[in-house]
Amino acid sequence: MKQLKYIALSLMTLGMVSCENDLVEDLRERNNPTTDPLPELTAGSADFSNYVSVGASFTAGFSDGGLFVAGQENSFPSILASKFANAGGGNFNQPLMDDNTGGILVNGDVAAGYRFVFGGAGPVPLNAFLASQGFPVPPITTEATASVAAQGPYNNMGIPGAKSFHLAFPGYAGLNPFYTRIATSPSATVIGDAVAQNPTFFTLSEVGGNDVLGYALSGGTGVDQTGNIDPSTYGGSDITDPNVFANTFNSLVNALTANGAKGVVTNVPYITDLAHFTTVPHNPLDPSNPSFGPQIPTLNAIFGALNPIFSAIDPNRIIVFSETEASAVVIRDESLTDISAQITGALNASPTFQPFLTSLGIPTSLAPVIADLLGETYGQTRQATAQDLLVLPSSSVIGTINTDRVAELMMDGLPQSLAGQFAVDGITNPLEDKWVLIPDEQMAIRTATDAYNTTITNVADTNADVALLDLNAILTEASTGIAFDEFMHNTNLVFGGLISLDGIHLTARGYAFMANKFLETIDANFGSNFEASGNFAKAIDYPTNYSASLQ
Repeated sequence: MKQLKYIALSLMTLGMVSCENDLVEDLRERNNPTTDPLPELTAGSADFSNYVSVGASFTAGFSDGGLFVAGQENSFPSILASKFANAGGGNFNQPLMDDNTGGILVNGDVAAGYRFVFGGAGPVPLNAFLASQGFPVPPITTEATASVAAQGPYNNMGIPGAKSFHLAFPGYAGLNPFYTRIATSPSATVIGDAVAQNPTFFTLSEVGGNDVLGYALSGGTGVDQTGNIDPSTYGGSDITDPNVFANTFNSLVNALTANGAKGVVTNVPYITDLAHFTTVPHNPLDPSNPSFGPQIPTLNAIFGALNPIFSAIDPNRIIVFSETEASAVVIRDESLTDISAQITGALNASPTFQPFLTSLGIPTSLAPVIADLLGETYGQTRQATAQDLLVLPSSSVIGTINTDRVAELMMDGLPQSLAGQFAVDGITNPLEDKWVLIPDEQMAIRTATDAYNTTITNVADTNADVALLDLNAILTEASTGIAFDEFMHNTNLVFGGLISLDGIHLTARGYAFMANKFLETIDANFGSNFEASGNFAKAIDYPTNYSASLQ
């Protein structure tokens, strides 16, 4: 079968129209004054003279699946620092990458690849898009060496991929190329390098996000699926124990506040509400698709041989594809009891099995092989439901022939043509665990997130120098639409305005919105007046996407 398309996205542009000229506006204001002069900005009880940000990808300005100069310059700490400068804030030094590709090298090899751009039907890597358009592909030039450390110290200590305990782990520089570049020594710690700068104000953001994100991105397998060197895999991609998180988070805050610094911490959002986990529907198989629709009768005949067995053991496993409505993909659910042996035994004992194979043009000599194949393949399978979440990359494999599976089946004795029919991902070949978060896995993520957030709230509640920004509530509200100046944005992929093309991290405008929420929190807790004095970031000043021509 040809690859099926499940995400159809069209490019949208916004036109901005200017109003009257300044002269007319000045005359109107003099004749019809409508606003009082804005008050002078005050820092309240906060001291912004040496601001240091500590965190992970959000703090670094990671966007569109990569870290690059433009994204760093539009990071929320950079935006905050520009506002703090109006209230006594000092220089804010960031470890800028060498280019806008989004990638990084380790010993000359690609450790993290090109950023995503919009390719007309969805996100595609920058290099693939440029090549498809006949344009030259810029090389990735940022090397993960300690060469830029001498240009520090760096006020932005956001390390993409870092889990909570990574921030205090000596030697993490040898495990994460983004920290390798800026660590003061091979045995340094992120928090140590931050505290050594003696910050007067800090933000500690999204700590705990990667403690569940690696697990979620891997479909609950705990194994990196990107094919790149994953800086978050030290200690695996399993969920961090909440007790480990609690001890770590307390120590991080204690270190940052030891010399009297004030700061803002954020809690952890429910990451499974983000576009990476909500864009691909559980039922993307459209009967009107010419690559799928004509196959439905044959598929239903094949599964018709299995459904009586499923019905007798567990009716929830019955697989039927509709000829009039979109159908759900077939997935492997490791929480189900494995009934492979029962399937194989029932098929071998059935007097109708060999005639059934004959009707499909399959030699009866292959009956034992096919019985074993069907048992092994469908022993823990079912069709997905609305409660299952398919990760964003699954859209590129659903409906495609899994060549690895074809090779396996051919080794078992199936001819190539037949092996191909039983190797269509999400249809005859159940989607692997790495592509799907089943409800049990989602619950594990939410339970851990709630535990982390309880710790974070308790720390903020018991320390007068620490304010809490409820990032979880903000992103939950944004999922259905949230106002930013004259715009309404949400967390939808591509057109939502807040979430970048990787479906997880923010756009430049999303980071500007986040910066304003930090300023609101600072105003409320430390007596500053960034909002009242007009020192908020303006939505129109920050893009919702980066051009492929940005190099």
